[in-house]
Amino acid sequence: MPVAVPVTGRRWFHLAVLLCLGLGWGMTQPLGKMATAEGHGPFGLIFWQLVVCVLVLGALCLPRRKGLVFSRPALRFYVVVAALGTLIPNATFYLSIARLPSGVMSMIISAVPMIAFPLAVILGMERFGWLRLLGLCLGLVSVLLLAAPGAVLPDAAMAAFLPLAMVGPLCYALEGLYVARYGTAGMDPVQAMFGASVAGLIGVFPVAMLTGQFFDPFADFGQAEAALAGSSALHAVIYAAYVWLAFRAGAVFASQCSYIVTGAGIFWAMLLLGERFPPSLWLSLVLLLSGVALVSPRAREGRRG
Repeated sequence: MPVAVPVTGRRWFHLAVLLCLGLGWGMTQPLGKMATAEGHGPFGLIFWQLVVCVLVLGALCLPRRKGLVFSRPALRFYVVVAALGTLIPNATFYLSIARLPSGVMSMIISAVPMIAFPLAVILGMERFGWLRLLGLCLGLVSVLLLAAPGAVLPDAAMAAFLPLAMVGPLCYALEGLYVARYGTAGMDPVQAMFGASVAGLIGVFPVAMLTGQFFDPFADFGQAEAALAGSSALHAVIYAAYVWLAFRAGAVFASQCSYIVTGAGIFWAMLLLGERFPPSLWLSLVLLLSGVALVSPRAREGRRG
């Protein structure tokens, strides 16, 4: 007869998984910056990133006999999520991170809940709340502090790329609202993302070819190509683990990894890239995370298992 795992022990295990998720996802930011070091165009990088994601997610789906679904809702899901979850945000990410510090990009990516909140209110999917409005204002002050001349960015000209960097969180917010409203067309999350990755791969290949950004990573495989492969595989594996954690411990519990991702992204940027930041960045970080905490939706209970 199997021995039941105590609730407290299971909780500590979930916390350990949450920490690993945050540390791993945070590492994808500096790895992404390293991947741009050889001057590869964003669509070429996205193509090979999706190749790795398709291989990893396919390896998780196919043994469970949960491959591609070709219903109309599923195909619509693939196209929307491929565009909003990969093609557009990743293109702007690679363009931005080649010019902005990786630690700053780690902060910007955590702004997704603050962008999603006013959109959700407009669409009638969330209720207005004064505390959440306060969180939105704190996030705005944080971004303004990042853009202030001489405050955080080592070069004032970098501030021109902050609006481009914000396109990614905007797309992720729109993607989240789409999934919240329409679901995943009856597919489990890993299966759904496998299909979206395949759709993105099909879509980005002609763009990479027509723009001259396609490249052969094996022709001169170096640090940039290794960073791209590592970042892509890490993202795919961690996403699968995130889905497992959300099922076992609840979506609200799993979503707390966003705080760890931001801090871990800054830590990895300092360790791997040697980035150093002024005190104003830490003030901006506190304001941003406080804003995210106020804006993010809450639930009393998540799934337990």
